[in-house]
Amino acid sequence: MKKLMSIIISILFALSVTGLCFAQTTVAPKEEKKVEEKAEKKVEKKKVKKAKKAKKAKKEVKEEKKEDVKKEDKK
Repeated sequence: MKKLMSIIISILFALSVTGLCFAQTTVAPKEEKKVEEKAEKKVEKKKVKKAKKAKKAKKEVKEEKKEDVKKEDKK
């Protein structure tokens, strides 16, 4: 009877360990995809910010030119 119980317990232990292993392998790839998506989103946000800054700089340059032209016309 003791041998039978030890065999059953060892089988249950083996099954529980394999269950944990399978659970870990299915979760890991999803986490990697999320990390990659976050990295891509950050890169996109940086590009958008740079584009906005460039547009803003162009507007400022145009405004400065207009002001210079107005000052020259007044002279």
